[in-house]
Amino acid sequence: MGKLLEGIRSPRDIKSLDKEQLACLCEEMREQIIETVSQNGGHLASNLGVVELTVALGLAFDPPEDTIVWDVGHQSYPYKMLTGRYPQFSTIRKEGGLAGYPCREESEFDTFSSGHSSTSISAALGVSEANAVQGKEGYVVAVIGDGALTGGLAYEGLNNAGRLHRNFIVILNDNTMSISKNVGSIARYLTYIRTKPGYIKIKRNLEISFQRLPLLGKPLATLLRHMKARIKKFFYNPTIFDDLGFAYYGPFDGHNIKELTETLESAKLLHKPVLLHVRTYKGKGYQYAEQDPGIYHGLSGFDVNTGDTGAKSQSFSDAFGEALCDLAASNPKICAITAAMQSGTGLSDFREKYRSRFYDVGISEGHAVTFAGGLAAGGMLPVFAVYSSFLQRGYDQLIHDVSLQGVKVLFAIDRAGIVGEDGKTHQGVFDAAYLQTIPHVTLYSPAYFSEMQAQLAFLIKEGKGLCGIRYPRGRELYRPAFFQDTTESFSLYGEGNICVVTYGRLFSFAAESLSALEQAGFPVRLLKLNRIIPIDPQAVAEAASCSQVFFFEEGVKRGGIGEHFGFLLQEHGFKGRYYLRAIDDPYIPHAPMFRALESLGLNADGMTSMVLENCK
Repeated sequence: MGKLLEGIRSPRDIKSLDKEQLACLCEEMREQIIETVSQNGGHLASNLGVVELTVALGLAFDPPEDTIVWDVGHQSYPYKMLTGRYPQFSTIRKEGGLAGYPCREESEFDTFSSGHSSTSISAALGVSEANAVQGKEGYVVAVIGDGALTGGLAYEGLNNAGRLHRNFIVILNDNTMSISKNVGSIARYLTYIRTKPGYIKIKRNLEISFQRLPLLGKPLATLLRHMKARIKKFFYNPTIFDDLGFAYYGPFDGHNIKELTETLESAKLLHKPVLLHVRTYKGKGYQYAEQDPGIYHGLSGFDVNTGDTGAKSQSFSDAFGEALCDLAASNPKICAITAAMQSGTGLSDFREKYRSRFYDVGISEGHAVTFAGGLAAGGMLPVFAVYSSFLQRGYDQLIHDVSLQGVKVLFAIDRAGIVGEDGKTHQGVFDAAYLQTIPHVTLYSPAYFSEMQAQLAFLIKEGKGLCGIRYPRGRELYRPAFFQDTTESFSLYGEGNICVVTYGRLFSFAAESLSALEQAGFPVRLLKLNRIIPIDPQAVAEAASCSQVFFFEEGVKRGGIGEHFGFLLQEHGFKGRYYLRAIDDPYIPHAPMFRALESLGLNADGMTSMVLENCK
């Protein structure tokens, strides 16, 4: 494994390989991806699907002089291997290793970091404009796909880019969505002819020659262009891309390196925006991923020989999905919304049981929020299940299309807090901070499945306006015997003149710390905020009666719940000392969740140490 890959330090190194060697290189890349993802977890099917496309890009272009911007970013593993990072590829998603997404800090070949979808066209267009202004050479390519074209931002970029009068290439990696194919032998033949470099060069030379003819030159060139457009329209159904100003070509076989390379070379000759439609198959080269690319899209690990992904323990997402199904059985107004994350947010069973009340709106979180507002205005009770880091894409809609409307929409905010190996772009550490800037928000943050289910039922029945419940990725942690489920705004445990305040998953660590501090002779009052927005004034009063208050938060420090709690303490007249430990730098690199919390001082030992250091 890796014999050819070992000699690759940049895409230039593959240009001398023959057809057989390129095929072997693709096989090596697939083997390496399968082996590494089986051990480290990560995105499998999407990366297996773009191997030949990545090789063709390396043959047709010269990164980093030419810019290639990958959308979403979870399909960039092959690109990492061809851009000098093969020796480190086994470290992908590991602490201190390669990121699972394009990362500007990691390599000069990664012009734009990405982890959220539908950004590639806008970002690549910006690079193209910057090159033009500065007189820089180099082609710019945006590779979009894997559902990213369902996001509205992609169309904003297309609309803007269609006005260009220079080369700009967008590759649609069509592996999950249906775009109509031009049918008929003449259409296929014309597509073949129109993408040949010779045809494009002759066409351009003829147009220039006609333009130079005296008197009749320009009118004749214009007439020929109109005739060409009419003939093209007769044989082709114009696409939305044509209407937006792009020259549309395709679809092409995304696993045919020769055809792809020739097509890319042809696209480089056009002095206008070009969209190349490429068909690929997710999971190609690995039987189990080909059969079920959804399951093998993102994994925590698997057995290469059997495809077994291992026993799955119940997660907060699963518990949420079960609870929502139970509630929907007796409430016909409840409907569920996902932004292309049906399985990830635990809504698969809801879709099967209540298909008429289930909506997958694609990768379009802003639309999802406004759509939910419309459902609520129409008399339904929408529940939008969304990852924390994705909800931030709908901030404006949260304000204008839910809060301002005065309608009730419930947000189930999944992956709140540290998410682990997905890293900087996916950490769910902003939601509590920005949600408390919006008027009339109610937000709960449970620590355990049963507590989440009780609070969800409470919000469905009693909640008003924009309300939500945020919960972490994965399983529940240590649950002390003294804990009681409640829908009350806060809970108190223990006695003492030292108060530890926290919420959500960190309560488990605080409970462990409570025991250690008591053994060290420091009795502690543990205050758990169940409802973090708005904070109950009585909870502030309870903390203010202590001499020292320690607040631990798995979220951003600036503008976070802990900072606001300190302000409320001051307003209350608190005269003691207040300590806040939250996240100063929210761009937290990829590492296992427990390791990340340890490094931030937000585990049990970190809490215990902070209290002891300041109370001795």
